[in-house]
Amino acid sequence: MSKEVREQQPQLLWNHFADLNAVPRPSKKEERVRAFMVDFGKSLDLEVIEDAIGNVIIRKPATSGMEDRESIIMQSHLDMVHQKNNDTDFDFLTQGIDMFVKGDIIKARGTTLGADNGIGVAAIMAVLSSTDIAHPAIEALFTVDEETGMTGAKELDTTILTSKILLNLDTEEDDEIDIGCAGGVDVTATKTYKLEPVFDHYISKKIMVKGLNGGHSGMDIIKGLGNANKLITRLLDAMQKRGAVHFQSLKGGSLRNAIPREAEAVISLPESDWEQMWNTFNRCKDAILDEYAALEENLTISIEAVENTEVLTESDSRELVYCLLGIHNGVYRMSPDIDGLVETSNNLARVTLEKGELQIACLTRSSVKSSKTDLSSSIVAVMKLAQMDTKLSGDYPGWQPNASSAMLDITKAKYTELFDHEPRVVACHAGLECGLLGERYPGLDMISFGPNIRRAHSPDEYVEITSVQKFWKLLLEVLKEIPKA
Repeated sequence: MSKEVREQQPQLLWNHFADLNAVPRPSKKEERVRAFMVDFGKSLDLEVIEDAIGNVIIRKPATSGMEDRESIIMQSHLDMVHQKNNDTDFDFLTQGIDMFVKGDIIKARGTTLGADNGIGVAAIMAVLSSTDIAHPAIEALFTVDEETGMTGAKELDTTILTSKILLNLDTEEDDEIDIGCAGGVDVTATKTYKLEPVFDHYISKKIMVKGLNGGHSGMDIIKGLGNANKLITRLLDAMQKRGAVHFQSLKGGSLRNAIPREAEAVISLPESDWEQMWNTFNRCKDAILDEYAALEENLTISIEAVENTEVLTESDSRELVYCLLGIHNGVYRMSPDIDGLVETSNNLARVTLEKGELQIACLTRSSVKSSKTDLSSSIVAVMKLAQMDTKLSGDYPGWQPNASSAMLDITKAKYTELFDHEPRVVACHAGLECGLLGERYPGLDMISFGPNIRRAHSPDEYVEITSVQKFWKLLLEVLKEIPKA
């Protein structure tokens, strides 16, 4: 782990972040990081609880002079999104994150960094391990599986926590205080196709889309970035309009909450059609590169020859392309109530076709339940028209903003005092756990804030060092201002 990271200020926070990032912590496989957190709490002689789903709760008494304040919950999630570049040799199940410092940022080499939500976890660890930070009684809540289902928040034991105030440390703009977020639902389609031998007069080609920025499928969806699954579908549609195209395989994207950066399709077509197909491919490629020149400077689209194998029929191949064209991707509706807020969106996150087995995975988000239902229903309808089996799962609620929050007033005032300008009070188009936690513990006064984290959920993720210092300064001051019980 980089010595340079540990030398940054505040050292207490960065040392905990380095320790945390040495522990593999993929979603749904958090056994090692849970054990790490339990050992951490016990090493401080603090009360440690692990509930049935795997969330870890660490309690620390108030510091001297703060005993009469309301106790608080400080909350972040333990898991991280695992994304890496195709040419990066890295095993997320066995290796710690390889970090480095470059100017004012900290990045990982070829992988996600885990600043989402590792900085929040490290900040809470720093408060718990400190001997000179003033704070009220703390219930530190470290949830599991936030990134792929929010299972920890959904199944949180409802008898453990007693506090009425919650500080969520999982947002990514240091001049914002979040008081609301979107809910979401996973949309999945599957189908098994009958394969047939490829004809003797056919040739096979692999189409590759690479180098897209990717990013967070909630926070970054408004940017209009390229989605590899949609771009490769455009290429395939253009070629199908020129002649017979049969799928061998298709693979694009990985995680539902990450905008797909890469996709590849293996197709077979009559050798006699190749010249016009090649010309069509190049015209479509040039159009896409021109459209995305300002947003996706590293985008590459290429094609190469491969071996023939079994394929889908021409009609099944065409039907699949129609389905992928028809699935909405990107912003669906902007909020009419909050300027600049995406209300509803969908990410066509993952498409895999291998040996006739197809799976399509989407994540539909919205701050309005009825709009989420509307969009997910339209996506399911397109899938059903292609005779696919569909499933909705992982539904979680949004977090309704509370503009009358006492903690909002306290944090706004302290931010303004510290930094000479008012923070932005926002609701975000990401799936914070606050909505679910509010369901488990009604009446919580909740706010969320954090440092600048850029390109989360992609191998280009980084965190700004000076922004972490700003976030840390605000957090320490807010802890001093918790009201009396």
